[in-house]
Amino acid sequence: MDTDESIERLVNIPDRDVILEGVLNVPRGATSVVLFAHGSGSSRHSPRNNYVAGILREHGIGTLLLDLLTPEEDLDYEMRFNIDLLAQRLITATKWLQEEDEAYNFAIGYFGASTGAAAAIQSAAVLGDQIGAIVSRGGRPDMAEPYLGKVEAPTLLIVGGYDGVVIEMNRSAYERLKGVKQLEIIPGATHLFEEPGTLERVAELAARWFEKHLNAQQPLR
Repeated sequence: MDTDESIERLVNIPDRDVILEGVLNVPRGATSVVLFAHGSGSSRHSPRNNYVAGILREHGIGTLLLDLLTPEEDLDYEMRFNIDLLAQRLITATKWLQEEDEAYNFAIGYFGASTGAAAAIQSAAVLGDQIGAIVSRGGRPDMAEPYLGKVEAPTLLIVGGYDGVVIEMNRSAYERLKGVKQLEIIPGATHLFEEPGTLERVAELAARWFEKHLNAQQPLR
């Protein structure tokens, strides 16, 4: 992209018999974009993910905040944990984004929260070197266990220090990852990172990870 203007627009991505809704925001001069895979019961309106996305844009990284489930589907609790479906839709959104003028030939990363992290890991394993980096916030990478050893993208797992069960799940997943990886435990944080300063730390870590790994990635086409 070679433009002097930032771009922000609502997007509708067709996937079989549904339309996935999202917001694409590309800062001026960006060469990378991060897709956000939200957790169970969350959406593109999540204040936590929107905060992180805003910090990424301040660092010159584009963002696509996306609903992987329709509002009707999200009412079905089991659908929120259908990782195969979430991953398939994230792949669809990624391929759609790769063809859009605003992000054509950009390096692409994933930011996943809760079950969205499992979808991000599974999608990245399938897409291989098309995905340049992954960040998981309070994620459930264990739910993508068969795919962990196939992930090529540098992966950062961020967990709250008070989120005991999820810490152990992330430690187990971390051991299964084969490539560049890092596990960060934020002291004093619970699962939603609602404590003062903790979400800011998440955003800082994510921005640094994506800057390091996406900016170093060469164009794919």
